[in-house]
Amino acid sequence: MNTVISLERHRWRDDPSRMFTRLWFIVLLFVAGPLLAADETPATSGAPAPAGPVFIIPLHGTVSDPQFFFLRRALKEAQRAHASAVILDVDTFGGSVLSAMDEMDALLTTRIPTIAFVNTKAISAGSMISLAAKRIYMHPNAVIGASAVVDGTGQDLQKTMLEKETSMLVAKVRGAAKAGDHPEDVAEAFVRKESEVKRGDFVVDSKETLLTLNTPDATKLYEGRSLLASGTAETVEEVMKAAGLTGTVRRIEPTGFESIAYWLKMFTPLLLIGGGICAYIEFKMPGFGIFGIGSVIFFGLFFSSYFIAGLAGWEAVIVFVIGLLLVLGELFLHPGTMIPGLIGVLLMFGSLVWAMVDHWPGTPALPTSEELRQPMLNLIIAILGGSVLIAVLAKFLPKTSIFRHFVLATSSASGPAVTVPVVNFELHVGDTGVAATTLRPSGKATFRGDAHDVTADGDFITQGTGVRVVSVDGVRVVVERV
Repeated sequence: MNTVISLERHRWRDDPSRMFTRLWFIVLLFVAGPLLAADETPATSGAPAPAGPVFIIPLHGTVSDPQFFFLRRALKEAQRAHASAVILDVDTFGGSVLSAMDEMDALLTTRIPTIAFVNTKAISAGSMISLAAKRIYMHPNAVIGASAVVDGTGQDLQKTMLEKETSMLVAKVRGAAKAGDHPEDVAEAFVRKESEVKRGDFVVDSKETLLTLNTPDATKLYEGRSLLASGTAETVEEVMKAAGLTGTVRRIEPTGFESIAYWLKMFTPLLLIGGGICAYIEFKMPGFGIFGIGSVIFFGLFFSSYFIAGLAGWEAVIVFVIGLLLVLGELFLHPGTMIPGLIGVLLMFGSLVWAMVDHWPGTPALPTSEELRQPMLNLIIAILGGSVLIAVLAKFLPKTSIFRHFVLATSSASGPAVTVPVVNFELHVGDTGVAATTLRPSGKATFRGDAHDVTADGDFITQGTGVRVVSVDGVRVVVERV
């Protein structure tokens, strides 16, 4: 038994690749493990704390996808900070119905108590968003309602389409009103003109008009309960006082980059393809240059867009970097071990998908199939598109003058003009030898005992691998793996 243990220890000392493999596993366990399990810790459970901060989120201007990105990011930040409440400072004439529905879903998803402060208008899509809050407070001069569906230019829709959209929207606002303990008939009357709102024998809104409420109407009591709003306030501070909130105030403002993130998200597959292609070309050329910088820019834009959109966090970026380090370690420190490189690739792909999943703090770490659908589609498109382009580049890139320029310029030292041994002229197509260094893609190979400068055609060739000359162009010798 002692002999076996001694031999095993000797094998680890003599084989550096085993040592590096073991080291990468230790790094993976101690760094990636806690990150992947972060959502199970109390610090990110997302539960509100009675003494937690109060987040103020302004929803001003047109309701749009960039505004939804901002709201989702702010709500997740509030949940991570264990906020005691979120106050929405609403002042909008409305906007996109689809964006409003997304914002409603985000408000209904968060675990933090939400309050809508209508300051001073929540019209159309704005009233829908306000209904998704748990409580509503009104500025003395505020109005809320008028959520009928119209087209993008403000014109009425064709009858069948109008009925279809209205029916869907009524179901959405009634569900949100029920979740927030608001009157469902009031929510429906905001959307459907033919709906009637009555309290006892008093008709609040007839079937001939679309409901819009001012502050006195919204706060009027019927049988001891207000029609819609919990109270009146002129400022956010008065809302906090009325709601009994004592936490420190944290105001979250839109960054202005939400619109950029919206457009970048639309081109997600192209960003991933661009990052992969630039990384491939960079690995084919010696040193670190413009293509490496391009790859960093593409992946940086990808993660930045999803971070601004309220999807990706720093965890996804860190896991991606860990995966990249594992791949680089496989290529340059211990080629041929395979396992660290494979784990690194899986971590990189996993972090890309993770960044695109709409995950809320405190929810189960594993996403649902619906949450994975679009991220996986984006990744598959990127992999297929990138594979095709890489195959084309692998075939034609080594033959281009740009590639030759980069390789020769990098491998040539300053001094005499002739830097390549004359023995290169002795090689012919079909000659076989052995790679004396790892070809990434340029390096040295020995033929008949002499060392020659060569360039690999295609993938990297590790040291000690047999090679065959496929072309000789002046002093440039291209080889392939035997």
